[in-house]
Parts: sequence; structure tokens; C-alpha cells
Amino acid sequence: MDVSRARPRPHAPRPLVPVTVAALLASALLVLGSGCSGDRRPAVEDGATTTRAAQAPRAANELEDDYRKVVDDVLPSVVQIQTGDELGSGVVYDGKGNIVTNAHVVGDARTFRVTTANSENVLDARLVYSYPEQDLAVIRLDDVPAGLKAASFADSSNVEVGQIVLAMGSPLGLSSSVTQGIVSATGRTVTESSSGGGTGATIPDMVQTSAAINPGNSGGALVGLDGRVIGIPTLAATNSGLGEGAAPGIGFAIPSSMVRTVAGQIVEHGRVTDSGRAALGITARTLVGDDYRPAGVAVVSVEEGGAAGRAGLRDGDVITALDKTEITTMTTLTEALAEKRPGDRATVTYLRDDDERTAEVTLGEQ
Repeated sequence: MDVSRARPRPHAPRPLVPVTVAALLASALLVLGSGCSGDRRPAVEDGATTTRAAQAPRAANELEDDYRKVVDDVLPSVVQIQTGDELGSGVVYDGKGNIVTNAHVVGDARTFRVTTANSENVLDARLVYSYPEQDLAVIRLDDVPAGLKAASFADSSNVEVGQIVLAMGSPLGLSSSVTQGIVSATGRTVTESSSGGGTGATIPDMVQTSAAINPGNSGGALVGLDGRVIGIPTLAATNSGLGEGAAPGIGFAIPSSMVRTVAGQIVEHGRVTDSGRAALGITARTLVGDDYRPAGVAVVSVEEGGAAGRAGLRDGDVITALDKTEITTMTTLTEALAEKRPGDRATVTYLRDDDERTAEVTLGEQ
């Protein structure tokens, strides 16, 4: 599966006329109720049937009420971020004007124009710090408007497959848009494309969702029905069979616990002080074999005192496995390390002068 970032896009036309959840649910109930049967006898409703029929619209109304409450509570915390001619999204992190978003949304910019969901006034903001390794960044408003509302971030370890979620942001420039889906999977490790301005980050523990994630959603909020943010929408899968077209219903969000960890450090220290990301302490490149296929990761240089150096690896070694994971490219090595933590021990299999060797490595920090 190829994964592309949900790129910010230029201004888009006005949004289409929305259809309420009640209308959609009512249509669904009408279709369900109009089915035909071979039994021509008059319908006889017992007490249980009548009760169920009465409960159906009430349940639909309750679900719509839940949706509306979440939108009313959270949408004021989701902002639109403009960098030049491109747009992305962000989430208000605290009452001091700090906004968390994706690193690929801010790009190389240092100043931004921000619009909140409940105001058309454009606010100026500046970059605090960008951390491309996790595709996260924090920007700060120059002047904090009255009533700016910070989002509430959930513990993403409690996110469950199947729970209903809403994605909020500015897809295709359509500000304050909301789409609905479920959590499709958790714990995904995904590598972002490095082309077209992407960071090329490999991000572990991502939340997969069926909620629509489109260009401009990046940096917005993926929210549970309790009104808490469970992730920052970042990536949309692409189907190589459809060219670069998005694969419908497959999007990914950085988990909220990681967002809090990274953004919290940036707000407090102005940078990331503890990434929690394991590293070998090498500069390397993908090695292509005689058959022109990736054959491992060649070590270009070893950081003095780094994890690989302490374990005896040298320039010119070719890494072919990390524990039981075969390593053929830089991407496979990065993804294998993303599953580890600094201080973990790992077995590195490598070639030196065509001899296969192994080394026990205590991983360092990226």
C-alpha cells in the first residue's frame, strides 16, 4: 500500500448544501421499511414489534444529538492554517494560542494566517518548532482572541476498533467540514511519501479510519463521540492501480498520546527533548544488488559513541536483518526501528566482506 500525505490545497469553491444526519437516517429507515414479502396477510404488530418501531427513530435522534454535541464542542478548537496559497488544518492545544498541526502543513514557512471556526477574522501565527520525524509541528498565535477554546486529547491506548469517529478540518479548502466513520484498525506503522513536499516520516501506532481524509484535512482532528481528540489526520492511502488516486475509506491519524507527548515538549522547551524513537546511530542508504533489486542497507557512516558503533558495526557493513525482520531498504529499517524504543536490545544481522555476522545492539534515541 502506498501512502500519501493529505496535502493542503488552494482555496476551493463554496461547500455543497449539507444533508443532516436525521435526513440520512430517515431515508435509511424508509428504505428498510419498504421491503416486500411473499406473505400477503395483513400485518399484525405485537407489543414488542411496536416498541422496536418506536425505539428506532428515537435512537436515530439520539445519535444525531450526539453528533451535534461533538461538533458544537470540538469544531471551535479546529482551525484553518494558510501558508502562501495552500491550506491545512490545526487543533488548538492550549489557551495560550499554541496550535498543533502536521509538519508537512507548515513546510518551510515561519509565519501563518489562521482562521478559527467561529470567526472570519484572520489571525497571525508563527512557528514554534517543526518535528518532521513524527510529522508534527506547533505554531503560536501572535494575539490570542477571547474565547479561544483548547481541545481535549484522549488517551489513544483506549481507542477501540469499531468506535464511531468524526474527522474535522478543511478538506479541499472547505473550512469547518466534518466527516464520519469508524476506527478501522489501530497500531499501524505507516511511511509517508517524501515526494511533493512530504516529510518521509515513518510513524508508528497510527489510527486507521474510514472517515474521509482529503487534502486539507491534514493537521485537523479525529474525534470520538465523547468529544475528545483521538488523533491528528495525516495520511490517506493511495491505490497504485488507480494512479495516485486515494483509496476510499483508508486514512491514518497520528495517535493523540503521541501528539500530546511531542506538542507538550515543544510548548515547554521549544523543541523535542525526548522523541521516544529508537535509532542505530548511523547514516545509511539502500543497497541495490546485481539484479537491481534492494539487497540491504549499506552503512555510510557510524556515529561515534552511537548504538551501532558500540556494537562494532563499521562503514561499509550491509544490514540485512533487525531481529527477525528482513531489511532490504531504508524504509524497512525505519519501520522496524519504529516498533522499538530507546534502550531496547536488538540483534542486527549484517554482511562484512560477504561474511554474515550478527551484533547485539542497545538502541539509542533518534
